[in-house]
Amino acid sequence: MSSIETVDLTKRFGDVTAVDSLNLRVESGEVFGLLGPNGAGKTTTLSILCTILKPTSGSASVNGHGVTDEPSDVRKSIGIVFQDPSLDNRLTGRENMEMHAELYNVDRHMQKKRIKELLELVELTSRADEPVKNYSGGMKRRLEIARGLIHRPNILFLDEPTLGLDPQTRGKIWEYIRKLPSEENITIVLTTHYMEEAEMLCDRVGIIDHGRIVALGQPRQLIKDIGEDIVSLKLGDKSRAEAFKQLSFVKNVKVGETVRLVVEDGAEATPRICEFATQNNIKLRSLELRTPTLNDVFLYHVGRELREENANSRDRMKSMMRRRGGR
Repeated sequence: MSSIETVDLTKRFGDVTAVDSLNLRVESGEVFGLLGPNGAGKTTTLSILCTILKPTSGSASVNGHGVTDEPSDVRKSIGIVFQDPSLDNRLTGRENMEMHAELYNVDRHMQKKRIKELLELVELTSRADEPVKNYSGGMKRRLEIARGLIHRPNILFLDEPTLGLDPQTRGKIWEYIRKLPSEENITIVLTTHYMEEAEMLCDRVGIIDHGRIVALGQPRQLIKDIGEDIVSLKLGDKSRAEAFKQLSFVKNVKVGETVRLVVEDGAEATPRICEFATQNNIKLRSLELRTPTLNDVFLYHVGRELREENANSRDRMKSMMRRRGGR
């Protein structure tokens, strides 16, 4: 059963098409990652699915409810953890949970039990009655995840859930996210700039560029599809990189800080690449052979690396409003 389905979903801001005839299906109970460079359309897509924006054309349903026709039903069935902090630092962790429970009309007889369950899930029971201003960044993120689950949503949207956290704290957040589909019977949709995070957490990922899905599938399968190995070259003159396309075993050439060749068999390809460079007077400064990662999949389909977005969610939303003619 699908938790999310879009059909020719399109969103335009004046002459700019942010989402372009998007067809996407997210299955119930899966962790789905939406990846894309700045301006690719992922934030706009999430905003439509969360009923923050209305589509220009096409349709989208969330938990069986149309985002345009039944926005209230959609909102009741989803939880959202925004990229930017949204806790009240003056309140305690428990008080933040209680306030959110009231906003979602959680039965008052069930609130205490539910809050206790969720604080235990994210290991904040011992700090629940301290002001949030005393929490570390990782503790705040864990509390936001717990808060997003207070009303037992069918889908939890996580926008950059570990952005800015140190590796150890990020790993802890991953543990909680991995538990959620089975323990909370929930579907998770997340955006992330960390390829390792997407590989670790997601059952499937969709790579979006120019408002369209350019790759969709399980991380391992997407990695397998682009080729067996990656050969990274540093050349004396990058303008000569395109010459390697002449080699029959080179499936793809991408030019960035290094020149990346997707090849069928790295062990066999490496000496042939060196021989080709010598024969064609291409200065080869270094060569590195490795197996591909999800970041290589991203490069293969998008042509540039995924960078952390400079603008925060509020800045991006202001930009959207300006394009819509809002004030």
